[in-house]
Parts: sequence; structure tokens; C-alpha cells
Amino acid sequence: MHEPYDLLIRRAILFDGTGSVRYVADVAVHDGRIATISADPLPVDSAKRVIEADGLWLTPGFIDIHTHYDAELLLAPGLQESVRHGVTTCMVGSCSISMIYCDAEDASDIFTRVESIPREFVLPALRRIKTWNDASGYIAHLKSLPLGPNIASYMGHSDLRTAVMGLARAVDPKEKPTEAEMQAMEQHLNEGIDQGLLGLSGMTNPWDKVDGDRYRSAALPSVYAHWREYRRLHRLLRRRGAILQSAPNLNNPVNAVFYLFTSASLAMRRSLKTTLITLMDVKARPGLDRIVSAGTRFFNRWLGANFRWQALPQPFQVYADGIDFIIFEEFPAGEAALHLKRDFDRNKLFADPDYRARFKAEYQRKWGGRVWHRDFGDAHVIACPDASLVGKTVKQIADERGEHEVNTFLDLVIDYGRSLRWSTLIANHNPARVAANLNNDCAIIGFSDAGAHLRNMAFYNFGICMLQLASQQQAIMTPEKAVWRLTGEIADWYGIDAGKLFPGGRADMVLIDPDALRAAKVGEYAEARFDELGGLLRVVNRNDGVVKNVIINGNIAFENDQPASGLGTASVFGRFLPRIGRTAQ
Repeated sequence: MHEPYDLLIRRAILFDGTGSVRYVADVAVHDGRIATISADPLPVDSAKRVIEADGLWLTPGFIDIHTHYDAELLLAPGLQESVRHGVTTCMVGSCSISMIYCDAEDASDIFTRVESIPREFVLPALRRIKTWNDASGYIAHLKSLPLGPNIASYMGHSDLRTAVMGLARAVDPKEKPTEAEMQAMEQHLNEGIDQGLLGLSGMTNPWDKVDGDRYRSAALPSVYAHWREYRRLHRLLRRRGAILQSAPNLNNPVNAVFYLFTSASLAMRRSLKTTLITLMDVKARPGLDRIVSAGTRFFNRWLGANFRWQALPQPFQVYADGIDFIIFEEFPAGEAALHLKRDFDRNKLFADPDYRARFKAEYQRKWGGRVWHRDFGDAHVIACPDASLVGKTVKQIADERGEHEVNTFLDLVIDYGRSLRWSTLIANHNPARVAANLNNDCAIIGFSDAGAHLRNMAFYNFGICMLQLASQQQAIMTPEKAVWRLTGEIADWYGIDAGKLFPGGRADMVLIDPDALRAAKVGEYAEARFDELGGLLRVVNRNDGVVKNVIINGNIAFENDQPASGLGTASVFGRFLPRIGRTAQ
């Protein structure tokens, strides 16, 4: 007689993550792995714990390909806001920002302003915890943490560049790495790939800024690199079969074409797996998603590229406290305000007539790089000390006052500061375009940005949103395809041990109530305290009743919307996942 199974899930509707047709099965788990999958019922006395799953969907755990959990991992490694929605694997180190090589202050300064995480909490935590300065030390630290989900990681180019050149030179546009420094970067990148890192993340968008007092408002170090520096690192990634993740220059989106050529297998070279943010129908750029997806399909089909845009399966609704949001980094007047730390200095600036004229001119400018549609008629006040303003748009308030909406917005910020909370919809407002992009073979699903912009947005439930779109009356795809796009497709493309259910495979699974899924209000606003950040109220998602169980490494991490007692404290759930299949040097 075999040793009893740790867990038996009975009569679930099984989606295996390959796109195959669902079927009813029993799934038994032992020692963190799937012991058997049986279409015939297994005896209940064969397991220590039995979950009766009749009518429930059992899928592989969702994979979140784009997070900025690098700081939160150090403070609250359970990552409960993702796990509760069925995410069992997260990727960190995105957009050139990792916490591998830099010292504590540099790592904080290239992270906190960009990702809107309070520096006063991140910097002390890094000073207290960060003892490593290489990939092996970082991975050893990850392995020592009581992780909630599994973690895979990039090496960030800004992190790497800062460690080799020093932050002062790394953000100086006149400075270039010496040959010795380039060789050091290549050596570190090689070592990181050897250790199992996914590859390299970069950044070419100049809106993302450095925090702190030393080099405040400089762009991230990766932005200052010349293409010949990128090309050397990309050549190494290509040789090693690793992955490049980055963001295009939104002031000059044509630079995305360089990434397409970088990915292409020109002159008999191998293609480079490349993924950029993001494929969305943006209000400020109608039709751009059609153009970039058509161009990408051409490169992938005819020029041998292996390129994927990251796509989000839900409206890109964002929130702001006063002027504190990254969209204002898009234009100089907004950047000038965010450069200032003190409310007194900001308010003095906002009251200046010359500044107002400049802000108004840049707000009205329709050409040039931008993500925000710059329409205060689509900016709804959702909280304010003056309750009579709640529910109105800034434009409505301006019309009532007989003022221009820019003057009204700046007056409101002077009067109420961060107590003025407002919201706008930036992208993914057209369901037909969302459906087209999610079905596009040049897209890969995910861009939650989890762990960043805690007061500004929440897409932790992207997997639930995707499955709901595949379950409604006018479904955008079959549920089998949706599950595959959230799990097996991602695992295969990234080369990680996740995303599929088969005997011997990882027991990372999600049980979903399909009736609750179809009825869920996935876009409702919610907040929750983040105690490790001083009780900060973060924007979150709550779809109670949809996810019945989340199982990681064979252990129940969430059940009936409640975390397991050991989630974030016991080392029985997530693991560091190395990238497999990487090419030897």
C-alpha cells in the first residue's frame, strides 16, 4: 500500500494548462508534486486531506509576468494580495530595477519614486536586510524567505549599471562605461544566468525618475545607455538563450522598432526572446495598438523575431492623490512638481501664473509621447474633504466655477493636497480592442505591476478578469485557451517549471467556482492596510467567493478568501524558480 497522499481533490473539472479540453478528474498530491490524475474516483481514505470539488474548476496557478514585488518581498514575503487571486508564481526585477548588485541607498533611489513606494520604509529595510551584492547572494536570500508564491527574477540593467559605474556616472548622459566596466557587466549577467535568472530587464522611457536627494529626478540609469551598450548585453542574452524585458521610449515610440530588430534572427543569428510593456488600446493614442501588433506579427513571422507585448485583460483604471502619480512625469510642468518633496514648495509653484500657463500649454498639447489622455473631463473625484465635489469630474467643477480645468485642478491640489483623490480610465476602455489584443499571438498575458503604485492601481486579479471574459455569454475565447494563456503558454515561453498539471509536476493549483466567477464584479474599488508600510491604504481587488482554494507546493495557501496561518511566515509554499533550458556559455 502506498503512503497516504497529502491532499486529494475529488471530481474537479480539470484544466491542465495545455489548452486541452477540460474533463472531470481526481488529483492527488504528495510531497509538493502531483502524484496522480485519475478520471476514475480515488478512495477518500487514501489521503490526509480531501477537498470535494464537484463543479469547481481546477487550473494551474496563474503566473504574473510583470511585478515590482522586489521591496515587498523583503517586508511581507507572503504576497497575499496576489496569492488570494490564484497567482502562484511571480516575476520580479522588471523594468531595469532589481535589488541584486546596488548598495541599499542606490537600490532604494532607483526603485521608490518610479514605483511609488514610500522611501522612508524601503530604505531602512534595505539597510537592515541587504547583505548581498551579487546574483548568488540574492538568490540565496530569496531561498531563505518564507515565500508565498514562487519567484523568478530578472537582473535589472539600472541595478547592474549603477553597481559597476556608480550612480553618479550611471545617470550622467556624458558618461559611458569603460571597456573594463562593460566586461564587468557582461560577467555579472553571465553569472546571473548561470544562477537561473530569467535574463535582463531594461528601460528606455525617460519618465521614470530617481528618488532621494543626491540625483533626484534623473532618469533611471538604463535610460542613459547607448544602443551599443544595449547591443553587447543583448548579444550575450541571445547567446545564452535568455530573455530581454524592457519598456519603449514613450517620447519616441519608434524606438520599439529597434527592439523588434533586436529580437529578429537576422544574418543567421538566433532570435532573442523579447517582451515589452504594453499592448493596450490607449485613449491618448487611438489605433496605436493595431499598428504595433501588425508590425510585431510581421517581424515574428517573416524576420524570425520572438517578440511578445504584455497585455492586461481589464480596464486600466488609475487613481491619484492630488498630483502624486507617475503620469505627471510625462511633461515638464508635471515633472517639476513631482521633483519637489514639500507641499509648501509645490503649492507655491502651483500658484505661480507662469507655471500655470506652462502646465496648461503642456496639458493641451496633443502631439508627442504620452499615455495620459490629459482630459480632466475624464477625471472623477472619488474622495475629498469637500463632500460636494465627490462624484464630479474636475471639468464639471471648473465649469461651475467658470474657470479653466487646469486652474481648477491646481487650486484643488493647493486646497486639499493628497486628500483630493481622483480616478481616470487611461486604456482598455474598448471591450472589442481588449478582446482582440488578448487573442493576439504577439501578446503574452500579464502586466499587473503588482507591488508598485500602491495608491494608484490594482490588477492583482488579472487572472480572474481573463477567465471571466472567457466565461461570459459573448466569450472572447474558450476557458481552455484562457487558462493556457495564463499558465502553460507563459511557462513554456519563459522556460520555468510551472503552469501545467501532470503527474510528477508541481502542485501549484487554483480551485475556482465558475458560477461565482461569472457573477463577480471584478472592477470594484477596494482598499486594504499594508501594515509593513506604516498602515498605508493600498488599492486592492476583492472578488470573494470566486477562488475557493490556492495550493502552492502542495500546501493550501488560501481557502475561502482567508490566508493559511503560515502564509508569509512558514517556508512551505513558494520557491525560487530558476529558468530552465538556458544555453551554456
